[in-house]
Amino acid sequence: MNKFILGIDTSNYRTSCAFLACDGSFWKSCGRYLEVPENSLGLRQSEALFQHVRQLPAVLKELAADLRDYEIEAVACSDRPRDAEGSYMPCFLAGKSLGEGLGELYKTPVYNFSHQHGHIAAAAFSADVELLERPLLAWHLSGGTTELVLAEPDPECEFRVTVLGGTEDISAGQLIDRAGVALGMPFPAGAHVEAAAGGTEGTEAFRVKIRGYDFSLSGMENKFLAMIEDGRPREDICAFVLKTVADAVLRVTKKARKEYPFPVLFSGGVAANSVLRRAFQNENDVFFAEKALCGDNALGAAVLASRSLRRKQK
Repeated sequence: MNKFILGIDTSNYRTSCAFLACDGSFWKSCGRYLEVPENSLGLRQSEALFQHVRQLPAVLKELAADLRDYEIEAVACSDRPRDAEGSYMPCFLAGKSLGEGLGELYKTPVYNFSHQHGHIAAAAFSADVELLERPLLAWHLSGGTTELVLAEPDPECEFRVTVLGGTEDISAGQLIDRAGVALGMPFPAGAHVEAAAGGTEGTEAFRVKIRGYDFSLSGMENKFLAMIEDGRPREDICAFVLKTVADAVLRVTKKARKEYPFPVLFSGGVAANSVLRRAFQNENDVFFAEKALCGDNALGAAVLASRSLRRKQK
């Protein structure tokens, strides 16, 4: 009987479950976005938690269609946003509670990881290189987080992260979502903003100020709102927002690599954006998660649990 690891992630955007064969030969990831009311920029935690509880059975059912010849070896859950003291969001309780229950039912170990660690692990897994075996710079670019971290191997927790920089106010994902919603797009708006931007020719980025490895994006909201009021074409507005984000991330990365000359790994939903990827096309040792694994997913937690199991078996 083949064995697998079940991963569960219940973030503020998506209900996700995944399985990873213990030999790494096969994996599957399933998920559903949370339902956000029209013209809204997100959900209250109580509503997010409720939707996860409601959606988890259906996501697990979809996942289970390919699990007939597999036996569960371990459960892996995202139980907090980041690996930092006080990092907490109630929405992760849905997945954590389910994972603990399944662990008791099947008498299997349960591993808990941060949502951010899962993002980085999923990106490293999809890049098909052993990036987690050495120090690297990792960007976590999502709807709630824009951070540049130094990730270093650590036998106690797979890898440890040290935050080097990022946004001092709203995240890149929040800026993109706010622009999209202001233009009448559904939330989350990243894919719609990217589609509207088209080829992004002829639109310049705004060069935000960088302090150390930190920068601010909140002022860009006033700029794109002014562009909307002036009647600028939506493709120009979307291109402006995406190019501004990409330019800031590129400049911070180049600056950081002078002090930390390591490979760079991109994870999080914003990392799927083609404008950002084109900005880095001439940079060496830069890795992006495959687009299907950029957004919130449970596979990263399963990957980390697999690594923990292999280490214990040595």
